Amino acid sequence: MRYMKRRKIRDRGKRRFEEDPMSGVANLFDVAMIFAVALLIALVSSYQITDLLDPTKDVTIVKNPGQPDMQVIVKEGKEIKTLNVTEGMTEVEIAGRVGTIYNTPDGGMVYVPSAKEG
Repeated sequence: MRYMKRRKIRDRGKRRFEEDPMSGVANLFDVAMIFAVALLIALVSSYQITDLLDPTKDVTIVKNPGQPDMQVIVKEGKEIKTLNVTEGMTEVEIAGRVGTIYNTPDGGMVYVPSAKEG
């Protein structure tokens, strides 16, 4: 009889753990989601494009400048447009001069707007 009583006590302890096999893994999904969001935030901040998250700022990004597969990404408010640049030539009538861009000796560029007439 003593043997039977001890076995029942042991079985009760095992049943408690065997009732819910996923109890040890219940919070792994939450941890994975938090980890994924943290990675996305780290990626956005490492490329220094946090302005894409601000709806009040307008952003223009040029991918592969000067290459045949160059793309221009323009964000105006909440709207994002992708412009693919082609090698074809386009004729456009020039309406006026906006300004001048000068190269600096260290490789930078300086934009000087032209004076408005009138």
